[in-house]
Amino acid sequence: MSLLTEEQLNYLRRWDTPTIANGLEWKDLPEKHGQKRTEGLFDPKIQCRFPDMGIINGYAATAVVKASEAPEKGADYTSRTDYWRYLDSLPKPTILVIHDLDAPNPIGSFWGEVNGSVHTSLGCIGVVTDGGVRDLDEVRTLNFQFYSAEVLVSHAYIHLVEYGNPVEVGGVKVESGDLIQADKHGAIRIPESIATVLGQACYEQFESERALVQFCQTPGVTVDTLIDFVSKK
Repeated sequence: MSLLTEEQLNYLRRWDTPTIANGLEWKDLPEKHGQKRTEGLFDPKIQCRFPDMGIINGYAATAVVKASEAPEKGADYTSRTDYWRYLDSLPKPTILVIHDLDAPNPIGSFWGEVNGSVHTSLGCIGVVTDGGVRDLDEVRTLNFQFYSAEVLVSHAYIHLVEYGNPVEVGGVKVESGDLIQADKHGAIRIPESIATVLGQACYEQFESERALVQFCQTPGVTVDTLIDFVSKK
């Protein structure tokens, strides 16, 4: 896994997820990353719970949870220390990508004030899950971002089933260490092969649209002047 510098991560956060998606389509980048325009986009049913928090990006930590049935053995915090060590070993910042085995009808939330605090202390900044979340007000104060399919009341019998293995969440296959970017629009997986050049591609694509946008916002535009403008592009 090739990691981006802090400066490169910061530069990517200049661009919202629609611009990131546009950047992935720019010029020869599709040939380099080999990803279809329909791939890497998390299902819109997985919604941002704190839209005002802005843009986040980081490296995926993967896990699987279940809440509809009790675990065969205890699931207290002391049983999670190996999972915590896994999180601690990953590059930062870390974004959890968690599949709920009860989806699409999750019943119990792995997420709340306690787990939000624990994960924040281990360098995690948010979660993308096809399950549920709760304790919204308390977690918001932690500056920990929630992307979830549901908001739930109880934790029910929630417990970790496994972690560190590839998962599929919201139609996207994610491996530990994959680069994820997310904002109020949703979340997207960024292919490693073009991660270092994607920021520049976003800038070029953004600039290419500015002239047309500015022209259309100029008073007196007609269909003929618009056709003449785009024919010269």
